[in-house]
Amino acid sequence: MSISAIITAAGKNSRMRKDQISRNLEIKNKLILPFNNKTVLETTIDNTLSSNIDECIVVLGHYSSEILEAISNNYEDSVKFIINNPCDVGLSTSLFNGLSNITSDFALCVTGDQPTVSTETLNKMISVLDKCENPYKSISILRRRKTGLLDTAEGLGMPFVAPRINLMKYLENEDDNLNPILRKIFADGYTFYGVKEKNKKELLNINHYDDYLELSH
Repeated sequence: MSISAIITAAGKNSRMRKDQISRNLEIKNKLILPFNNKTVLETTIDNTLSSNIDECIVVLGHYSSEILEAISNNYEDSVKFIINNPCDVGLSTSLFNGLSNITSDFALCVTGDQPTVSTETLNKMISVLDKCENPYKSISILRRRKTGLLDTAEGLGMPFVAPRINLMKYLENEDDNLNPILRKIFADGYTFYGVKEKNKKELLNINHYDDYLELSH
């Protein structure tokens, strides 16, 4: 099973920015805030690189120069960075652009603000899809409610593992958040498997400053 990772790191940072302004803090992109002696994005990249993948793509957009300047040069040989053009696009477009730059049959899709999702959980998602009856018509995803075979795609988002070409068909010409697209895929008869988190922190993204404080301590 050939698998590439796509990490989306292209957002506007608007909620975090608003929180930082209200607290009189220095305005800083959430992805380059300190986390476990690295940055949030570096932690996400390292967890992903340690998983059972063949390559890793990071999709940048807003604040790409700031992000590239802040993260380590150690990724030159292990990560390919691409930049959305234009940069003011939705998550679905960022993901599509990432998928367009890989050749693997399957994609592990992660957002840059998920530094708490462990390599162990990412590998579990990969393994679940690899072992299922029809991986080209299935998605394994970090659960939000139930685990195992899911009866709805409500509330679901990244990270997940999906067949690349099939996923691209749903993302093409869309400029939206991910959940409506996942619901459409589910309605078309794809099997969704919910994978249990290693700990509760894995279920949280860093959107607000309080999220960052909770997850980084």
